[in-house]
Amino acid sequence: MSDANPQPQGPESIEHAHDPEVLQLASKVFDLARHGDTDTVAAYVDAGVPANLTNDKGDSLVMLAAYHGHPATVEALLQRDADPDRPNDRGQTPLAGAVFKGDDEVVKVLMAHGADPSAGAPSAIETARMFQKTELLKLFGVE
Repeated sequence: MSDANPQPQGPESIEHAHDPEVLQLASKVFDLARHGDTDTVAAYVDAGVPANLTNDKGDSLVMLAAYHGHPATVEALLQRDADPDRPNDRGQTPLAGAVFKGDDEVVKVLMAHGADPSAGAPSAIETARMFQKTELLKLFGVE
C-alpha cells in the first residue's frame, strides 16, 4: 500500500496531475486518510477533492482508511459517494483489505454501504476463507 508519487485521478484533475501543488495536496489527503483524520478528510472532499481519489498504486482514500483501521473515515468517505468496491491496481478491494487486517468494524461499515464481498482478487470471501474467519463468512452470506 505505497503512496509514493500520488497521481490524482478524475476528469478535472488530468491537466493538473503534474502540478507540484496538486501533488502535494493529494499526498496530504492520502496521509490524512491513512491516519484516520476523519474531519479533515471530509472537509477536503466537501471542498472538491474527489471522494474516489487514487494514488499511483490505485489505492483510493477508502482503501487507505480501511486498510489502516479507521471506520469513521471510511464511513465519512462512503457518505460522500466514494466507491466501496474500487479495487487498487493489484485488484484488491477495501473490504478484502479490512478482512486481511482483521478489522471487523471497517468490514461492517463497508458492508453497510453495499460493498461486494466477492469483488476483487483475492475477494473478501477468499481472504476470510484463507484466514478461517467463519464469522465474516456468515456476514458475507457464505459458509
